[in-house]
Amino acid sequence: MSERKIFITEYDLKRLRDLLADSMSTEYRNSAYLKQLDEELKRGQVVAPTEVPADVITMNSRALLLDLESNEEMEYTLVFPQDADPSAGKISILAPIGTAMLGYREGETFAWQVPDGLRKIKVIKIIFQPEASGNFDL
Repeated sequence: MSERKIFITEYDLKRLRDLLADSMSTEYRNSAYLKQLDEELKRGQVVAPTEVPADVITMNSRALLLDLESNEEMEYTLVFPQDADPSAGKISILAPIGTAMLGYREGETFAWQVPDGLRKIKVIKIIFQPEASGNFDL
C-alpha cells in the first residue's frame, strides 16, 4: 500500500470506523480486508464533507476507472457492504478494489492486488460524488 495521503470525510471516517468496530464481533474479525481498510483509514487526510474536493472518491461516489494493463474501463459506485451489488457496479468498501479506490482523485493511479498480481488502476472521472451534489449524509 502506498504511503500517500488520501482524502476522507469526517462522516465517512466515522461510519467506516463503526463498520470496523461492528465487524470485530463477527467471524470476519480476522479478515485481511478489514485490516486493509483500517490501514487505509490511518493514512487518510480527514476533511469536512463541505471541504472535500469534488474530484475525490468518497463513499457512495461513482467513478470511471481504467485498468492500465488491459485498457478496460470500469464504472463502480463505492458502497457499504450491505449495499453491495457487483452486477450493478456497486462495490463494497471491504472488497479489495473498494478499499483501494477510497480517497483517490481524478487522474491518480492506485494499485489493486488480485490473485494474478498487482493491477494499476487510473481514476478517469468522478461521475457522482454525494458531497459535491450537496448531500453530506449519503
